[in-house]
Amino acid sequence: MDQRHRVTDIQIKTHANDLVSQVDLASEKHIVEGIIAAFPGDSILAEEGSDITGRSGWRWVIDPLDGTLNYLTAAGPWSVSIALQYEGRTVLGVVHDPALRETFSALADGGAQFNGRSIHVSTGAPLGKAIIGLSFNPSLATRRRLGALLADLLPVIGDIRRIPSALGLSYLAAGRFDGSLILNTKPWDIAASELIAREAGAQVSSPGLDINESAVFAGPALLGELVAAISTATEPVSAPER
Repeated sequence: MDQRHRVTDIQIKTHANDLVSQVDLASEKHIVEGIIAAFPGDSILAEEGSDITGRSGWRWVIDPLDGTLNYLTAAGPWSVSIALQYEGRTVLGVVHDPALRETFSALADGGAQFNGRSIHVSTGAPLGKAIIGLSFNPSLATRRRLGALLADLLPVIGDIRRIPSALGLSYLAAGRFDGSLILNTKPWDIAASELIAREAGAQVSSPGLDINESAVFAGPALLGELVAAISTATEPVSAPER
């Protein structure tokens, strides 16, 4: 059945491709209510606005449905993403794809897992054969920025895939992608999957303090070459962080 026929309450947020449905809102309500019941003193940052300021030092960062357009059209993957932070540091990340029953997770300093099995980023793929995941805010300004970059980047990499941010970095962690580029995302988009990718061995390069604005993720063997290719394609990125 076409999912578009089952969801009727759809609203536009900041632009035509930034959507929210009753499913997003219901998912967030269910998650937030569960957290409040179990951890009443914790803070919450959630995409659809169910924010709470607590005093425990713990904060939950929630994307109740990452990939709403994919969900509504059945055109691609989507997921639920939840991160737990303590005093600003992410200590737990979980990304769940209900349709495929796939769960990616990580504990800080405890490694990353896929459906309970340890995972690690891919190794050894040369840039010319590397599959690079793209995750970006689909605003007109960001698409124009990315279009100019891809014109130079596409000839020197293996291929690209575009999926929502939470699964994009999770796929990188599991070795399905060799690298990932993110542009103009929000904290709830990558809070969980960034930890999963790092714990799976990914390194990150970002030109500024805000990793959501622009960042490149890859295994240590590929990151420098990928960053250099992106820099040549008019998108400056700093040296890898460790």
